[in-house]
Amino acid sequence: MDLLTQGLLGAVSAQAGARRDEVRVAGAVGFGAALLADADALIRSSSDPLLYLEYHRHFTHSLFFVPAGALVAAVLLWPFLHRRLAFGRLYLFALLGYALAGFLDVCTSYGTHWLWPLVDGRLALNIISIVDPVFTVILVAALVLALGRAAAPAARMGLVVAGAYLLLGAVQHERAAAVAAQLAAQRGHEVERRLVKPTLGNLVLWRSVYQADGRLHVDGIRVGVADTRIYEGASVAVFDPGTAASPVPADSVQGEDIRRFEDFSEGYIYLDPARTHVVGDARYALLPDRLGPLWGIRLDPRAPHRHADYEVYRAMDAADRRRFIDMLLGREVH
Repeated sequence: MDLLTQGLLGAVSAQAGARRDEVRVAGAVGFGAALLADADALIRSSSDPLLYLEYHRHFTHSLFFVPAGALVAAVLLWPFLHRRLAFGRLYLFALLGYALAGFLDVCTSYGTHWLWPLVDGRLALNIISIVDPVFTVILVAALVLALGRAAAPAARMGLVVAGAYLLLGAVQHERAAAVAAQLAAQRGHEVERRLVKPTLGNLVLWRSVYQADGRLHVDGIRVGVADTRIYEGASVAVFDPGTAASPVPADSVQGEDIRRFEDFSEGYIYLDPARTHVVGDARYALLPDRLGPLWGIRLDPRAPHRHADYEVYRAMDAADRRRFIDMLLGREVH
């Protein structure tokens, strides 16, 4: 998730294992240790933009890297905290802070190498958005209560409430998935694969993407307390880099970049009709019922020997914001 929320979870987790006189320093250690898990984001290359995508949420997020990651965090913090904590206690708090960082990212839709090296692929539960203010507020409240009372029980209760919120996300995911399956059946589509994921900052409005007959179909699905609503969207042909539709040769550098981006995007890729030579990730868009990726790679048929450019598209105008809010509130949209 976002760095603030990841750090807060680490802080509260560490506080939950602290004695009364250690709660404050434990929170600081846990916060820093949790942020260290995202150090893999520093692995990047100016000549190969996709290197960042391949290594973000990679080995530093692995369940099996937790002891080593916590040790690195403890060693880095030891010069500043050796007068306040024995190294064993410092390592314990770093371990508690680091432990849930990878799992939290697994709960999102981005994909995380949580079981690397046993499983090389990315895992994504799709039960919470990358940014969710409700989840963040839960952790802030737990942190403040624990600091104010200097008591680990408040932190433990915060973890319970945060876990309950993730369970709610799982329930909402299943509800949205059931609606998506019913919608595809009504259209007479034989679904080859599908995913549903929450839109930014909520567990009410979801994006559905499924593949049928060589096309990707996207829809918005609102799952309220007792009702559901479908915002039928668009479809686009799945991009197969091995066909003549590819603007670059399959055996070129950019041809390999397409395959790397396809792996990152779980195969949900398409040629963006609104942008020349851009391969987009259909899992993400500004609006749940629309195409128009949040990110993609731009190919250059004139120089296929160079790496493709990685681009991000996050410009949301007033009309898009109004449409998103209307869908979130269950209103009619046009």
